[in-house]
Amino acid sequence: MNKIQKTAATMLLNYISDDPMNKLPKVFEIVEKLDRGKNYSAQIRVARDVLMDENSVWNGFIRDLYRDVDIKQLKKFVECFIINANLTRGELARSIEKKYNCNIPWTILMDPTSACNLSCTGCWAAQYGDKSNLSYETLDSICRQGKELGIYFYIFSGGEPLVRKKDIIKLCEAHQDCFFFAFTNGTLVDDELCEEMLRVGNFVLAFSIEGDEEATDMRRGKGTYRKVIEAMERMRKHRLAFGYSTCYHRYNTESVGSDEFVDDMIARGCKFSWNFTYMPVGKDAHTDLIATPEQRAYMYRRIREIRQTKPIFAIDFWNDGEYTNGCIAGGRCYLHINAAGDVEPCAFIHYSNVNIHEVTLLDALRSPLFMAYRKNQPFNSNMLRPCPLLDNPEKIVAMVEESGAKSTDMEAPEDVHVLSAKTTPAAKAWAGVADRLWRENPKNKKKAS
Repeated sequence: MNKIQKTAATMLLNYISDDPMNKLPKVFEIVEKLDRGKNYSAQIRVARDVLMDENSVWNGFIRDLYRDVDIKQLKKFVECFIINANLTRGELARSIEKKYNCNIPWTILMDPTSACNLSCTGCWAAQYGDKSNLSYETLDSICRQGKELGIYFYIFSGGEPLVRKKDIIKLCEAHQDCFFFAFTNGTLVDDELCEEMLRVGNFVLAFSIEGDEEATDMRRGKGTYRKVIEAMERMRKHRLAFGYSTCYHRYNTESVGSDEFVDDMIARGCKFSWNFTYMPVGKDAHTDLIATPEQRAYMYRRIREIRQTKPIFAIDFWNDGEYTNGCIAGGRCYLHINAAGDVEPCAFIHYSNVNIHEVTLLDALRSPLFMAYRKNQPFNSNMLRPCPLLDNPEKIVAMVEESGAKSTDMEAPEDVHVLSAKTTPAAKAWAGVADRLWRENPKNKKKAS
C-alpha cells in the first residue's frame, strides 16, 4: 500500500471504532481513496446508497452488527477482509495474472484434516477417517505464498476443521493481516475457543445446519442440532460474529428457505448464510438428494427476497453465478487444497495434477487442469448454469481428459465418466428451467432489447 492508502486505512479503522453510522459519508469517502484502481466503484456506490438509507434493511443490519459484535473483531474484519483481501489486492493479483497467464484466486479453501467426529449422510468426508492432515508448517507456507500473490482470505473445510483448532488459532495469530473463516459442524466449539477467537480477532465460523432439528439430525446424527444451537449461544455470549451454512437438497429445500427458519437463525445471532446445493460426490453418494429444478428455482428467487427483506447477508453458491460471471473455481476466485495436499479446482471436483507438498502455489495455478479451467470459463452463456459438473457435466469430462488429471478421492478414486453420469439427468432437467429464469432476468431482457 502506498502512503495515501495507508493513511486512509488508518483513518477508516479509527472511524469505525466510534459512532460509525453518523460518519458514513466520510467512511465512504475514505473507502473510495483506498480503491485506487477504481475496481470497486460500482459496488461502493451501491453500498453507499443502501447503507445511508435509514429505512434500509442493511442500515439496520450494520447497526445490529455494532451492537452484537466486539469492536476488535469488526476492526479486524475491515482491516483484513475489506481492505487487504479486497480493496488493495487487485493491482498485485492482476499483474501476476498477466505475467504468468493464469488465474490468481481471491481466496484459498483448504482442509487442515480429513478427520471428522460426525458421519453425515451424503458427505464424502465421512469416509476418509483421520488419514490425512496438512501440517501447521504447510498451512503457514500456503498463507505466506498466497500473500505474495495478493491473497489475504483463507477458508477451512474438512473433515471437521476444528479438530485442528489450536493450529488454526496459531495460524490466525501468525497472519494478523489475513482473514480466516471455517465451515464447522459446531460440536467442538467451547468457551476456550471463543476466548481465543476474540483474542486473535480475524477468525469467523459458519455453522453447518440442515434446517430444523428433524432435518439436521436426519443427515448429521441425533442430537447434532441441539449442539449447533448451543454453539451459536456460546458465540453470541462472547460477542463473536458467526453465520450458518446449509446444503439444500430434495428433502429440506423448502425448510431452509422458509421465513420460519431464516428468522430463527437471525434471532439466534447469525449475520450471514452460505447456501449450497447438494452434489453427489464420492462412491456412496446419494443421488436421490439432488435438488429438483423447481427447488433450485425456488432458492434462486428466495435468496434474492431474503436479501431485500431480512438483516442477513445471504450467499447462494450456485445461483449467484449471474453476479460472478459463472463458475468461480479453478483459481478464478478460489481453489481447494485437500488434507492430503492435492490442489483441486473446487471442493466438489476431486481431480488434480499437482500436490502442494511438491509444487509452489503459483505452479499449481499453472498446472494443466487449472489452465483448462481458465481456457473454458465460463462454462455456459447462462450464468445460472455455471458448474462444469452439476450443470455442464460434459465440460468436466473434457477438462479432466485433456489435462490428464487424476482422481484425488481418498477412499475410492472415481472415474470422471462415472461421476458425470450421476449429474447428467439433473443437468438436463435444470437446463430448461434455468434458461427460462435467465430470460426473465430484467438485466438480460434489457440486453436482448
